[in-house]
Amino acid sequence: MNSVKNICPEYFFAMAHRIRIFAITVFSLFFSFLSFSQNPFSPPGVYIADPSAHVWNDGKLYIYGSLDESCDYYCSHRHHVLVTEDMKNWSLYRDALVSKGEGDAVPYNDNVLYAPDAAFSGDTYYIFYCQPDRTNAEGVATSSSPVGPFTNGSPINLKGYNQIDPSLFIDDDGQAYYIWGQFTLKMARMKPGMKELDLDTVRDSILTESSHHFHEGAFMAKRNGLYYLVYADISRGDTPTCIGYAVSRSPYGPYKYGGVIIDNNYCNPGNWNNHGSIAEFKGQWYVFYHRSTHGCNTMRKACAEPIYFNPDGSINEVEMTSQGAGGPLKAEETIEAEWACLLRGNLRVEQFSESAEKLGQTRNSDRFCIKYVDFSNMSDSVTVKYSLSGKGGKLTLNTDKPWHSRIATLNLSPSPDGKEWQTVTFKTEKVKGTKALWIQYTGNDDDLVSIDWLRF
Repeated sequence: MNSVKNICPEYFFAMAHRIRIFAITVFSLFFSFLSFSQNPFSPPGVYIADPSAHVWNDGKLYIYGSLDESCDYYCSHRHHVLVTEDMKNWSLYRDALVSKGEGDAVPYNDNVLYAPDAAFSGDTYYIFYCQPDRTNAEGVATSSSPVGPFTNGSPINLKGYNQIDPSLFIDDDGQAYYIWGQFTLKMARMKPGMKELDLDTVRDSILTESSHHFHEGAFMAKRNGLYYLVYADISRGDTPTCIGYAVSRSPYGPYKYGGVIIDNNYCNPGNWNNHGSIAEFKGQWYVFYHRSTHGCNTMRKACAEPIYFNPDGSINEVEMTSQGAGGPLKAEETIEAEWACLLRGNLRVEQFSESAEKLGQTRNSDRFCIKYVDFSNMSDSVTVKYSLSGKGGKLTLNTDKPWHSRIATLNLSPSPDGKEWQTVTFKTEKVKGTKALWIQYTGNDDDLVSIDWLRF
């Protein structure tokens, strides 16, 4: 377990159910929670998108990303940082960078902060931020700590290419490259000091929409002499729901399109984009990406999946899962409904208290999937916590596919006031092995069901 010094609050997911403990300390720097590496890995009520992953010299994995707060607009005036030593225990450091109000580190405007990236050089950590400002679109702030606070923000001269989504890559020879842009990817070498571009080295169209399906959100990594650019890929359905990649032997290319690493389509009825990174941590490579919530495209949560390279350096596409970086979820332990990785219909992940989320707005014929569940130690019953407004309906539980291998039918009665939570236990058939769990609601068209969790 992580040290509890300066933690506010803590989240502990126990073997049978989740226990939330709030501990206010003198400095109130961050909160930490224990989980089973499930997706999303940011805590309930915290919406971190555009995850940029880095492993610094201390061996910990750091996630820098946007912080969403509303369905009406993207992002916020703050960046938090997530940190882990094992992909199970995560610490959240609040307000690593602030662009408005108390702790403002961007004195020249009060714009929101879009997707950031970070770098370490010498004894200084750098956070590269971007804002919806066509004059000073991107900037850099510094700190002596990887979790901030980052201060002294200053704009970066982009030679007129004032766009968004900065990324920083430092090659083996110490040369830093600044990467940014939408629709066409820009790149430049950075001068020593990590705050200015060598404007003579600015190049446009390193990647393009026509040749590489590039939309935005590039991130560079290097493996076995190959340079990988991963980015929001618009190759499917003319929406950038994929994380795609391109490969080269040189930072400036030319780059060959490699394909899709992950597609977050069907994570949420209002889903639009994806943005992420790849990183090696303790011998395993992962893709970091986000999924939308709340039925809109501007409330997103960071997720991770293990990825694997072929001998030729290509990356196999992986699917969205609920288990994420860990093993299958245990059927006998509490499975939070918001861990569902595929949502079909009107339902969506929603926040219903400061530290809790649910699957809400579930209507007739809606269904969702949890991948994957280990049923080895399940009992012959399932307990569900739900609320239902309307006349009542039923949940059907199937394994593998949404339309066969039914293991239970749960007849749900209405909640007394249409909102009050009910916890009910039903009989179920036993299942062997590890399976995908599909759940579908059937009821009247005006019924609305919310599901908090289930346990076998």
